[in-house]
Amino acid sequence: MLYNVVDIQNILPHRYPFLLVDRITELTPGEYIEGLKNISISEPVFQGHFPGHPIYPGVMIIEGMAQAGGVLAFKSMDLASQEEIENKVVYFMSIDNAKFRSPVTPGDQLVYKINVIKNKGAVWQLDAKAYVDDKVVAQAELKAMIVDK
Repeated sequence: MLYNVVDIQNILPHRYPFLLVDRITELTPGEYIEGLKNISISEPVFQGHFPGHPIYPGVMIIEGMAQAGGVLAFKSMDLASQEEIENKVVYFMSIDNAKFRSPVTPGDQLVYKINVIKNKGAVWQLDAKAYVDDKVVAQAELKAMIVDK
């Protein structure tokens, strides 16, 4: 484990119930990140999606992949202090070619695997995939930008 949830909260502004990365297990700055999200029946989203047939929403998987990508972007930039990190935020620019391959249900562990396609300044283009038990359950090409708050 590289970063636990407390470490992630020192990088990203997201908090419960919208922090969707529990752990970072692998990171190569400027290239790759791998993170985890444990899916529990106690997730607030399951109150309405869907009662009696809980399915983790695809949009939440995409957001989790984007958050992992945000950690990658922050850790790839030359930000010297915690104060510099706290004065920045990652904004989504686009989501392309999103595909949902299989339902995600309580008890699953999502593994986010994000590769950098391109980085130009503050703009990051990412190839994002989410896995459960080594099977791709979702994928998308994400573009984001790190900006001052």
